[in-house]
Amino acid sequence: MTLDEIIALDKKYYMNTFGDRLPVCFVKGQGMKLWDTEGKVYTDFIAGIAVSALGHSHPALVNAIVEQAQKFIHCSNYYYVESQAKLAQLIVENSCADKVFFANSGAEANEGAIKLARLYFRKKGQPEKFEIITLEKSFHGRTLATLAATGQEKHQKNYSPLTPKFISVPINDIEALDQAINDNTCAVMLEPIQGESGVNPTKVDYIRQVRELCNKRNILLIFDEVQCGLGRTGKLFGYEHYGVEPDIFTLAKALGGGFPIGALCAKEPYASTFEPGDHGSTFGGNPLACNTAYAVLSAIINDKLCENSAAMGQYLMEKLNGLKEKYPFIVEVRGKGLMVGMEFSIPKANDIKKQCLKAGYLVGAVGDNIIRMLPPLIVSKEDIDGLVNAYDQIFSRLQ
Repeated sequence: MTLDEIIALDKKYYMNTFGDRLPVCFVKGQGMKLWDTEGKVYTDFIAGIAVSALGHSHPALVNAIVEQAQKFIHCSNYYYVESQAKLAQLIVENSCADKVFFANSGAEANEGAIKLARLYFRKKGQPEKFEIITLEKSFHGRTLATLAATGQEKHQKNYSPLTPKFISVPINDIEALDQAINDNTCAVMLEPIQGESGVNPTKVDYIRQVRELCNKRNILLIFDEVQCGLGRTGKLFGYEHYGVEPDIFTLAKALGGGFPIGALCAKEPYASTFEPGDHGSTFGGNPLACNTAYAVLSAIINDKLCENSAAMGQYLMEKLNGLKEKYPFIVEVRGKGLMVGMEFSIPKANDIKKQCLKAGYLVGAVGDNIIRMLPPLIVSKEDIDGLVNAYDQIFSRLQ
């Protein structure tokens, strides 16, 4: 089909939840590259929003999908699933978790974390402890509960009344968090680095103070690592940058390398709160998803993609800060590893994103003044140099 035919079909039959999408449709991918319907090649610096950690059509991912699909795709969780058990083992042996539950998305994993925290205190005879504190500008998903947890009114305003009870406080403000905790608080839920709102890192001292506060006030600490986990920040998990461990954390996005899967990970005794009948999923942890995720996570670990993320992330930041010195409308370059945001004093982010598309580079825009970069963990210096050169030409025209 031609691009115009695809657009016409989409407008007629697909619910318009994404507005006017960029006028491109991809038909093939390989590594860092994507090809559109017209044969034009693009370098991917958004990776399906931090999903395609191995790039496109990575042999390990493709082989895992094909191998399992040729055997069988799905069976009920009434039965044992070998790839499910092996993937849970791989996550536990490389993290602070003791047990794992598999879902189909980050939102589902976060829903599971919310349920687990509330149920833990209910089973301890404290049903009044059900409130959860999150951070302003956070994003935890689009289900009703995770929407209520999300600290952005723009996502919530059309869905009131919201699921009770979530309270949002400013990021990196330990006093505000301390004051928000009350006798009904069961958990603090946060992203070590906020992604959707423009790449906003938490401070090391703040996270350590949050951990101490949770210990002191007998509440659980939940990390949403759906976007910042699995090598994105230069370490396998975001919490490793802070010298603390959460009680519960969630994964998704990169875990399946493009195949839908989420994971709820927890330490004991919290993990054992779930007993038969307390939680479940029809598709979660199916053989195809788990076999794929096992291959992806193994590649991230064995191919040292965390190390590449750290090195290339530092290189990208250096190059972008070089542009910041040249163009005064760049206010800040921030992030960690290959999770990078560039903020402008002018409302040109969407224009810059479109100009990058014309130049053959895919980046994301957050609001009017932030560009977000989340490239595959296989990105090279040559890829980064190409993007920075494209930025340089675009910025020179803006100036």
